[in-house]
Amino acid sequence: SDSPSGDSRFNIMTKDKEPIVRSFHFVCMIALIFGTIIQFSAESEFAVNESNKGLTHVPKGLSPKTIVLDMSQNYISELHLSDISFLSGLRVLRLSHNRLQHLDISIFKFNQDLEYLDLSHNQLQKISCHAVTSLKHLDLSFNDFDALPICEEFGNLTQLNFLGLSAKHLQQLDLLPVAHLHLSVILLELEGYYVKEHETESLQILNTKTLHLVFHPNNFFSVQANISVNNVGCLQLSNIRLKDENCHILITFLSELTRGPNLVNITLNHVETTWKCLVRVFQFLWPKPVEYLSIYNATIVEKIDKEDFTYSETSLKALKIEHITNKVFLFSQTVLYTVLSEMNIMMLTISDTPFIHMLCPQAPSTFKFLNFTQNVLTDSIFQECSTLVRLETLILQKNELKDLFKVGLMTKDMPSLEMLDVSWNSLEYDGRNRNCTWAERIEVLNLSSNILTDSVFRCLPPRLRVLDLHSNRITSIPENVIRLEALQELNVASNSLAHLPGCDSFSSLSVLIIDYNSISNPSAHFFQSCQKIRSINAGNNPFQCTCELREFIRSIGQVSSEVVEGWPDSYKCDYPESYKGTLLKDFHVSPLSCNTALLIATIGVTGLVLAVAVTVLCVYFDLPWYLRMVCQWTQTRHRARNTSLHELQRTLQFHAFISYSEHDSAWVKNELLPNLEKEDIRICLHERNFVPGKSIVENIINCIEKSYKSIFVLSPNFVQSEWCHYELYFAHHNLFHEGSNNLILILLDPIPQNSIPSKYHKLKALMAQRTYLEWPKEKSKHGLFWANIRAAFNVKLTLTTENNDVKT
Repeated sequence: SDSPSGDSRFNIMTKDKEPIVRSFHFVCMIALIFGTIIQFSAESEFAVNESNKGLTHVPKGLSPKTIVLDMSQNYISELHLSDISFLSGLRVLRLSHNRLQHLDISIFKFNQDLEYLDLSHNQLQKISCHAVTSLKHLDLSFNDFDALPICEEFGNLTQLNFLGLSAKHLQQLDLLPVAHLHLSVILLELEGYYVKEHETESLQILNTKTLHLVFHPNNFFSVQANISVNNVGCLQLSNIRLKDENCHILITFLSELTRGPNLVNITLNHVETTWKCLVRVFQFLWPKPVEYLSIYNATIVEKIDKEDFTYSETSLKALKIEHITNKVFLFSQTVLYTVLSEMNIMMLTISDTPFIHMLCPQAPSTFKFLNFTQNVLTDSIFQECSTLVRLETLILQKNELKDLFKVGLMTKDMPSLEMLDVSWNSLEYDGRNRNCTWAERIEVLNLSSNILTDSVFRCLPPRLRVLDLHSNRITSIPENVIRLEALQELNVASNSLAHLPGCDSFSSLSVLIIDYNSISNPSAHFFQSCQKIRSINAGNNPFQCTCELREFIRSIGQVSSEVVEGWPDSYKCDYPESYKGTLLKDFHVSPLSCNTALLIATIGVTGLVLAVAVTVLCVYFDLPWYLRMVCQWTQTRHRARNTSLHELQRTLQFHAFISYSEHDSAWVKNELLPNLEKEDIRICLHERNFVPGKSIVENIINCIEKSYKSIFVLSPNFVQSEWCHYELYFAHHNLFHEGSNNLILILLDPIPQNSIPSKYHKLKALMAQRTYLEWPKEKSKHGLFWANIRAAFNVKLTLTTENNDVKT
């Protein structure tokens, strides 16, 4: 293949260039490879590979369903009918590189489907003929036949495409039995060929498209046979060793072969020659009808001197020289380059050679296609060269180019240049205020596999239709790039791009290849920006499967599956770890977790509904009252535990003194006293514990001082009682004097703040500062109320009676 891009992922060639490249591939090579060999998958369950296993005979136990059997590169010396007769479906049999000496083709009479039979590289000296009429490929080359092994039965092989033969001698009518067949390829191996001195043999080849002659690899060319051809279109000669002395033998040999008007392709493979002889061969073929000449694996020996060459009118369109080894170390480079640069042909390929330069033609050149792949050409190539006026395609792959700016200067005097390939070099562009100059008509540019960075987008031909930048060091596409409004295909694979490019500068973009980059969150607006896109390959990127990726996945689902190349297998999550390896099409996340506004609204509505529900329940079950009472009970227990016994061990006569209004005496006597005194809590009441003869104030003070707690039953009636106010005043004064917490306030009935006289400021202060217990009207709440009251007395006290009797 002579693909100018060197990369199967991106077809850098446009359709109008394909005929040129096709012709340069040589029709004879295509016929040899594709027209004669039957292709079968080696992975088929009916394909058996027994090659290179040291076999001396055909192995037993082969499946009768075997279609392809490969037993090449073994030591098999005999082949019997019983070995393969049961393989009725056999279509391909490879027995090359074995030790067969005799073969009776009749052993294949039961293999009626056999199409491909390779018996090359054996030791066959004769064969017994019985043709298998289904054969399409028969290779008997590289054996020890004395004459061409052609039987009359071969004339029945009407489907035969490829015929490989060996011979030491040639006779003119050897190929007569197959003259009527329309063969694609005849391979004639003449490594063992010899003829007596001064004798010339003849062979007539009547009907084949391609003739391949293989000579002895170690002998100098000495074949003096006259081989006449009628319809041969492609001629391939392998293993040609020439010196200046025997160069005329090859030219004489070629003179007979090139008489036919149909021979348009000649290939010379494995050639060792002098520069003088090679130029003579060129000069001999120049006026011939040959259109395509290719030379593979050539070695130049002895010396390289200046040779005169007459560039007359020629039919030659393309010369291809691939892999040259130069064993001449002292010579003028100009001598070598001049012969090639001045050729008046359309296409010239010189690849895989040590050429360090190529001269600019002295006069306006006919070159339309130049391919100098894998040489050592530098930036000086074709600088200020104004004679390549017809050049349309220039390929400089795998050389030593380093400066993209100089590459642009090289093309400025190539007005017809449309396609340029400078991939696999070391190109850079520093972008330091240098305006790049390019040939105006360049439409296809391959800059892949270089070391270019983002600045390359400021140094591009403006009329590009196809641009290949894969395998560089590009991290982003700058905004201030040259507007490539005609660009249709862009390949930026294998770089370090983090985002999909927009089409603001590429308004006609239809094909984008951007796989193997660093794209984690591609923009979902790409398809909106690039309306003309018909193919995108963005697989094999480290996608972050987060909320931001949902829109991109959705946008892919809205375009045709044919547009997104590699979908879905090449599009996988790389982050987070929980999704690593998951196909993007299988990545799903709830809309609620990705929409912040929706999430806040949902939480807000849920919280509001919950708050309303809790409020309703609290009101219905009077939960605040329960909470208050539990809190008060807890605080009371805490204070009781934190009060030291030493502080409480003093002379007290009562647990509590009760102050209340006479209007509330019924509740005190019927509710309060029974619930407290049944727990052995001694209560001080004014009607039973005031000492007669003392003043009321004195009795109040004495009772408060002799009581551990003071309980005040608050109600609107309490506010109106003058004595209750005195009792509250003395108890409050005792609270501050002793620093204790001995007041218990019970709110029997609600007291509006505006109903408390201003002179009762202590009552207002106490109700505002201290927690009081509310008497619940519901009977179900009474238990908790009394538990809170009793918690205030949950401590052992030493009480004395008036007679100084101690009671605990």
